[in-house]
Amino acid sequence: MFRTLLILRHVLKYGALLVVLVIFLSHSVVRSAAEGRVYTEVSEVPVASTALVLGTSRYSRNGTPNRFFTARMDAAAELLAERRVEALVVSGDNAHRSYNEPAAMVDALQERGVPRESIVPDYAGFRTLDSVIRMQRVFLQDRFIIVSQRFHVERAIFIATAHGIDAYAYVAKDASGMAQLSVRLREYAARVQALLDIYVFHTEPHFLGPPLPIEFPISSPLDSAS
Repeated sequence: MFRTLLILRHVLKYGALLVVLVIFLSHSVVRSAAEGRVYTEVSEVPVASTALVLGTSRYSRNGTPNRFFTARMDAAAELLAERRVEALVVSGDNAHRSYNEPAAMVDALQERGVPRESIVPDYAGFRTLDSVIRMQRVFLQDRFIIVSQRFHVERAIFIATAHGIDAYAYVAKDASGMAQLSVRLREYAARVQALLDIYVFHTEPHFLGPPLPIEFPISSPLDSAS
């Protein structure tokens, strides 16, 4: 009995150590992939045709505005206003009629003065991986800007780079307090999953469908800059 307990103790000890090492490795690989590609000042963001705005719910579970969502919409609208991109692809979950991230993003961006013709909804962005790969294979974009919080864009750039996509990121403001802590803890697990998706499972998006080339607005924000 004592020997069994001793073996179990060692298994738990070294198992926990292995988990920590895997988490640390995943975090390091993702951060390394994003190095030099993440911007916090809009004036420094490379000019590109499109920006991918990663979705989240507009409201928190308690019914209050989701600060992550609000910051992403502000950052996306700023990119367009400052002529860094021509169009915004808003990609998120459209699980059922009462939960539609892309539709909520379209509404929020229009509230910020973004013309509807400059917004392209992607209703099949069920995961970050889906959103990034669909930009390349469905919307035919091999170079674009990603908009979300820093923890999120680093992982998205890792996925993009692994698929030969030339992606950069504009960082939206972070939330504070428990909301930030909860999301950051989940992000560690998400980075492990990202490495497994790329290097082990070679995960594909849930849905691709036919190509949908983006038709850019006739009056582009870049016209006066060209």
